[in-house]
Amino acid sequence: MTIPVYIGDAVSAAGYRLAGLRVHSPNTADIHTEIEQACHEAPLVLLGADIAAQLPVAELDRLLSRVAPAVVVVPDVRGKAPLPDLVNRLRRQLGVLE
Repeated sequence: MTIPVYIGDAVSAAGYRLAGLRVHSPNTADIHTEIEQACHEAPLVLLGADIAAQLPVAELDRLLSRVAPAVVVVPDVRGKAPLPDLVNRLRRQLGVLE
């Protein structure tokens, strides 16, 4: 399928739905299933910062390192969940974490 997917809170999802994306607002138990399904079907997966914060660091790194589909963490509309620290993530992947 060629339509990007947004996975995150319901308020942000409403905006992404209006923009033409497929959206999912999973409960905590379904997060992993929704993400894996989206990765198999969509060319681009947008994860809300609230969903990304619930994932283990290793799993989030694995998702963000994917080439296809691209997985990107986006801020939620209410700004309740901070974005992942990109600097530390890159340092950890490069092996230069202080």
